[in-house]
This record gives sequence, structure tokens and C-alpha cells, in this order.
Amino acid sequence: MSKRTPLIAGNWKMNKTATEGVELVQAIAAAVGIESAVQIVLCPPFTALSAVSAAVEGTHLAVGAQNMHDKVNGAFTGEVSAVMLRNLHVTHVILGHSERRSIFGEDDAFINRKVLAALEASLKPILCVGELLAEREAGTTKDVVRRQLELGLQGVPANKADQVIIAYEPVWAIGTGKTATPAMAQEVHAFIRQLLTAQFGAESAGRMRILYGGSMKPDNADALLAEHDIDGGLIGGAALDAKGFVALVQSAAKSLAA
Repeated sequence: MSKRTPLIAGNWKMNKTATEGVELVQAIAAAVGIESAVQIVLCPPFTALSAVSAAVEGTHLAVGAQNMHDKVNGAFTGEVSAVMLRNLHVTHVILGHSERRSIFGEDDAFINRKVLAALEASLKPILCVGELLAEREAGTTKDVVRRQLELGLQGVPANKADQVIIAYEPVWAIGTGKTATPAMAQEVHAFIRQLLTAQFGAESAGRMRILYGGSMKPDNADALLAEHDIDGGLIGGAALDAKGFVALVQSAAKSLAA
């Protein structure tokens, strides 16, 4: 099969005002705004979504949200729905991030409802899975990833499978400066591809993109993106700096030519 289109997604987390976000978008757009070989998704905080959506107009950059509720509307103070995000021209949404799981107590069943709600609203979910340091040291990485993936994708119809993006984020490598070696990351990515194949068939699984989300930086991106089953990155800290983020997009473009 042909090479999957790489995707570099920037998760800004709770950083950047709307004004700062527009400045960052403008710097990224000036460097790679017409890059079409790599899909680029910027995920600012809710307060900057409208401004960032306006700023990416006329470029190849897309906008994602960092979270959403599974209900369309209702008495859920502080939450936003998929319909609200679509109204702001958002196309992607990060779901099940380790910080949502660990800090806010989100479980697999809730995350699964969000995945289904996102697909229903024609949003592309970026479903995050990954193990804690204790789980890796205990040798249960694959058990954890299998559970999170299978429960997170429960009920997803095969004809919508390739709208879902998976992000493998070893929790011990997020914001710590530690990174899984390319071989370690590839092993888990290949395992995820096997699970997707079992659930959706080889053709759909072959089209689905699996991102690496554990401290991908300009100095390790080339090696990570050269691996067969690593189709891009879900970028945290490096997404807040235009120069570093652009370097990651350029690494992804190079991986197509390899």
C-alpha cells in the first residue's frame, strides 16, 4: 500500500491566549502553511479556537480541540460539545489524553462515548492510549494499550474506522524529556496496528494513522518517523515554538521520501 499521509498535531494544552495563538499560527503558516504532503493540526485551548480557526483560513493548517463532552447539549457546566466545535470549523479532537485520564478521572467508557459522539458529528478523534512508568516496568504495556484501545473503539463502525487517529503516548515520556527509543515505539505501534487489523480488517487498519506522543522533538523526530508504523506525532512542548514545530513538519515530509 502507499505510504500514509503523515500527521503532525500540536497540543498546546493550557497555554497561549487567543492573541498569542494567532501569532504562533502566523509563524507556522509562513513556514509550512502551503505544505500539502503532511497534514498539520493545531489544537489550542477552547478560548483561542475561534481566533485560530480564522487565522488558518487559506492555509493547509487544520484546527483541533483538546477535549469535548459526549452529549450534544445540557447542564454540563464548563463543557463543550462536538456541535459547538464544528461550528468553529474544528475538524479534529484529542480524546483520552493521559492528563484527562489521570487528573480528571476519565475512564475508558466515557472516552468511548466521546469517540462515538465525535464521529457522529464528523469530527476526527485522536484517541490517546499509553502506559504509566510502573506499567511498563511491570511488563504490562501491551495489556494496558489493548484495554484502552479496544474499549475506546467499542462500537466504532468499520466504515468510519479510518476517520479515527490513534496516538500512542507512553505516559512516562510526556514532558519528562524521556523518549521511547524508535524501536520501543515501533514495537507498540505495530502492536496497535495488529489490534486495529483484528477489529477493522487489514485494509482499514492499513489506512489508519498512529501517532507517537511522547516527547517527539526535532532531534529525535527523523528516527521516530522513519519507523514503518509511526505516522506522525502528537506534539506537546515543542508545539509552542514555531521553529521547533516547523522542524517536526519538515521531518515528517522527509519520511515520505525515505
